[in-house]
Amino acid sequence: MTDSQKLDLLLSEMKEVKADVHLLKEDTRTLKEDTQTLNTRVQKLSERTDGMENRLVHMEVILENELRVNIQRIAEGHLDLSRNLHEAMKPNAEVEALSIRVGMLESDMRKVKAKLA
Repeated sequence: MTDSQKLDLLLSEMKEVKADVHLLKEDTRTLKEDTQTLNTRVQKLSERTDGMENRLVHMEVILENELRVNIQRIAEGHLDLSRNLHEAMKPNAEVEALSIRVGMLESDMRKVKAKLA
């Protein structure tokens, strides 16, 4: 191989290397742009996550300070109503018991009257 051929071969190889380097540079630029886009999205996602954490803490505070207290008040009120209902029904139960006793006494009186007659 002559020196001229060697030089041509070297030049040809250099052009290929140069083309490869150019493609590599373009890929690197694209990768940088994609990385910047990804960083921007991660930052936005991080902000949204922080916002959701704040909302969650706020909801936990509401749950603990307001809802639990209100549920407890409702439960206590229900218990009081239940007690009041049972107390209101006691005289009714006593009247029923007396009614049964009167019925038994009337039955006994009929038997006595029947024997006396």
